[in-house]
Amino acid sequence: MKRWNLFSAGKDRAGRAASRLAFQGGSYSLAVAAILLAILIAVNVLVSALPASMTRYDISASKLYSITSNTKVVVNALQEDVTIYWIVQSGAEDDVIETLLSKYDSLSDHISVVKENPDVYPTFAEQYTDETVQNNSLVVECGDRSRYIAYDDIYVQETDIYSYSYSTSFDGEGAITSAIDYVVTDELPQLYLLEGHGEQDLPATFSDQIEKENIEQNTLSLLTVDAVPEDADCVMIYEPSSDISEEEKAMLSDYTENGGKLLVIAGPVQDGELTNLNSLLADYGAETCDGVVVEGDRAYYTAQPYVLLPQMNSSAITDPLIEEHYYPNMPISQGLLVTESAGDNVTELLTTSDAAFSKIAGYDLTTYEKEDGDIDGPFALAVSITCGTDGQIIWFSSAAFLDDMYNALSSGSNSDLAMNALSSLIGETEAMAIRSKSLNYNYLSISGSTASLLKILMIGVFPIGYLGVGVYIILKRRKKQNEAG
Repeated sequence: MKRWNLFSAGKDRAGRAASRLAFQGGSYSLAVAAILLAILIAVNVLVSALPASMTRYDISASKLYSITSNTKVVVNALQEDVTIYWIVQSGAEDDVIETLLSKYDSLSDHISVVKENPDVYPTFAEQYTDETVQNNSLVVECGDRSRYIAYDDIYVQETDIYSYSYSTSFDGEGAITSAIDYVVTDELPQLYLLEGHGEQDLPATFSDQIEKENIEQNTLSLLTVDAVPEDADCVMIYEPSSDISEEEKAMLSDYTENGGKLLVIAGPVQDGELTNLNSLLADYGAETCDGVVVEGDRAYYTAQPYVLLPQMNSSAITDPLIEEHYYPNMPISQGLLVTESAGDNVTELLTTSDAAFSKIAGYDLTTYEKEDGDIDGPFALAVSITCGTDGQIIWFSSAAFLDDMYNALSSGSNSDLAMNALSSLIGETEAMAIRSKSLNYNYLSISGSTASLLKILMIGVFPIGYLGVGVYIILKRRKKQNEAG
């Protein structure tokens, strides 16, 4: 009986010791769990306080949620406070716009984003625009200057003239950065458009791009002035149908020789010749050829042999397009020949292949084959000319390449090329050259047989394979347990 009592007492002590160990282990686990939970809460609080640029990562194909270096330079240079008003009803916020605005807010202490609910403040937008304001529209303001950004200027829809469909792009960054640059800039660049020679109006797409990049457009008739206005940052001649006078040519020559900037977009004309205008080129060793350039190498034209796909030579104007693999086209072009007398003053920006030739028949050509009298290439189709004291001329020998049809054919590359040229003449700012980001997706198309094979693999083979691996692992573990027992 005594032996039994001793055995029972020892068993009780062992039970109590095991209970204490279990309690201590449970307490330790609970303490560790509490510490880990506290650490996670602290990390979450810390992360939530960090700027969006450090906590959100863009893995979208078009970098929809990313801010370019252009924007960072503009924002980092701010010395005045800028307010971005986000006009949106509660619950109707666009996620992409919200993410973008949070990036701007975190980039600089000079930028603040303020949400204005039109249900609460119905007349707020009236002080900035007369338009009907949609949800997720914006107003950027600094002091007395402001710019309204409509929702349609953020999500831009364009018609594809070939497929009769719409393409949508996101231009939020371009619109906002341009607006910031506008409201903090007192003096905007001045572009003068020459008139009086049958010049065409600028295509709407290109004109909107100029406005977006904060360049003010003015008209200029050299017949009513003695010289180009002193505030002209650049003079542009777009698609003239008749020649300038000798007096006008002299004024333009004086202007460029004294540091002025001239952008010429002119091709062959149907009636007459642009003798005085073209002599601006001849003065620097570049000559224009009669007729219309036709490309003999299939790799250097699209659609028709007169819609040229020129070789882009490396320069500050063409490099952005070359890097992004964009290909501008030059329809109905006049060939330019750069002579040895040009020296280093003339840089060829766009060139044809060696197989190109100029059809003397011009607009009256009846064949794309080379005939007697046609002029052999290769030709330059765009040149940059250094003039006098810091003056410069950029010349495109196609008057039609900015037309909406040809610009659409190049996916906007034509207008980008012209805008790069204009920006380089005026003095490029970092707010420029921010392309919109396409929201169109390329879908993977597969055949019916491939689809059936994928179904068999995903529904049958892979699940059975995973099940077989699991059964094998379980049987192997049981075998080891039996051997150990």
